[in-house]
Amino acid sequence: MSSRLQERLGALSAARLKGMRRGIEKESLRALPDGKLALTPHPLALGSALTHPHITTDFSESQLELITGVHASAESALEELTRVHQFTYRVLASLGDERLWVSSMPCGLPTDETIPIGRYGSSNVGRAKSVYRMGLSHRYGRRMQTISGIHYNWSLPDVSSEQYFALIRNFRRHAFLLLYLFGASPALCSSFVAGRPHELQPLGDGSMFMPHGTSLRMGRLGYQSDAQASLAVSYNSLEGYGASLQDALTRPWPAYEAIGIRNLGGDYNQLGTSLLQIENEFYGTIRPKRVINPGERPLHALRERGVEYVEVRLMDLDPFEPVGINAQTMRFLDVFLLQCLLSDSPADTPQEIAELAHNQHLTAARGREPGLQLLRGGREVGLADWGIELVEQCGPIAAALDAASGGTQHADAVQAAMAALQNSGSLPSARVLAAVEEQHGNSFIGFVRAQSEQTRATLLALPFSAEQQAEFERMTEESIQEQKRIEAADTMPFEIYREQYVSPARLGIGRGRVAVAA
Repeated sequence: MSSRLQERLGALSAARLKGMRRGIEKESLRALPDGKLALTPHPLALGSALTHPHITTDFSESQLELITGVHASAESALEELTRVHQFTYRVLASLGDERLWVSSMPCGLPTDETIPIGRYGSSNVGRAKSVYRMGLSHRYGRRMQTISGIHYNWSLPDVSSEQYFALIRNFRRHAFLLLYLFGASPALCSSFVAGRPHELQPLGDGSMFMPHGTSLRMGRLGYQSDAQASLAVSYNSLEGYGASLQDALTRPWPAYEAIGIRNLGGDYNQLGTSLLQIENEFYGTIRPKRVINPGERPLHALRERGVEYVEVRLMDLDPFEPVGINAQTMRFLDVFLLQCLLSDSPADTPQEIAELAHNQHLTAARGREPGLQLLRGGREVGLADWGIELVEQCGPIAAALDAASGGTQHADAVQAAMAALQNSGSLPSARVLAAVEEQHGNSFIGFVRAQSEQTRATLLALPFSAEQQAEFERMTEESIQEQKRIEAADTMPFEIYREQYVSPARLGIGRGRVAVAA
């Protein structure tokens, strides 16, 4: 550990460390017992996908997103996520035999146009959400959007926007380590790549894989696009990031102009024809975030009030964990993010941004390959060597967190990461392949079906009180009524709403403010 990192760590009080907060958003497809996508609407008994605080949908009507609030510990976040899962599984069980698909890579998919897009009612904000998703389907195809993952939201008190951007730069440099340690998508159903070029190898009937893959979700088959590949977004400052994003949100893109905003029948194809329709379309491993006001654009909120937290977006669902992630993984993320915050973080360059994309794709496709070399500053470095170096730096940070909270759990998480770097067979990606090959006749679908069944049974068997059931039913009803209120209050024609929402004036242009501490 460098003396400067040690000095910065020493300056962090126990009270400030205890002020660390995290929350989880977890996506999962609804699937049928035979491993095919459920094509039913989002169940009304789960409430309104537009307004429910904990249960919504992501791209597809068939893709649930389960959300926790903000928590002071990994355990309390997991407890809430478990309760949300319990209610969801109970609703699904009462309606039929659907279950949640426990892998990041999707279940058996129908033809692209058959995958249902999320619906959010007749209000302008609800219609805009659906039109945005229709735009994604035209731009990237629907299959790509059915990939699921976990987003980890994280903050520390008294961190400025400048410091959060320093954290983000280091996170992007070192993201390969998280893909290696926690990637759990080395295989997929061949329906996902039907008609697409790929480098996958066949694995039994209907399955494909990469022998040393870690996270195909984060590789070239995942959230990628030629248009976005043209973006070299800099994270050197809020001002620079805002300018890069604003350019992408306002720059016309010929291929998207060709699609048009509406089709000949008058239905909407997309929200706009710029390179990005809205901010959320920009794919990245991590995002600077700020809670937005109703109707506010995320970029405007960032420019006006600064970064409030970061959203880690590269975590696969762990099919061996009932809710897709465990407390030890969360504690390692906490330590890792602190390491990114406290370490020196030089400005990024176009060359480095290209290197990071190279490292991400290589780790996703071949991360467990013995002796794999990544690029660092134009030179090759072994993934394992670089990983060990980073995990060693995490040791004192884990010790400081343990001293603040009691116990040895953060140190244990770091030790587990070090052990995994020295034994790749223990990694989730290796365990997935071993189970697929040894227990399920090389069938990816067979493996995930079995894990999904086991997960369903585990969560349905957990105690769930009448009071907890009543509380979720209350939230369901309140969310439905809130959606109705929003719809009744709408008076503006949708086209005017759309034009105003995507107008450059809503992005906070020219304000030039770099917010102070968040």
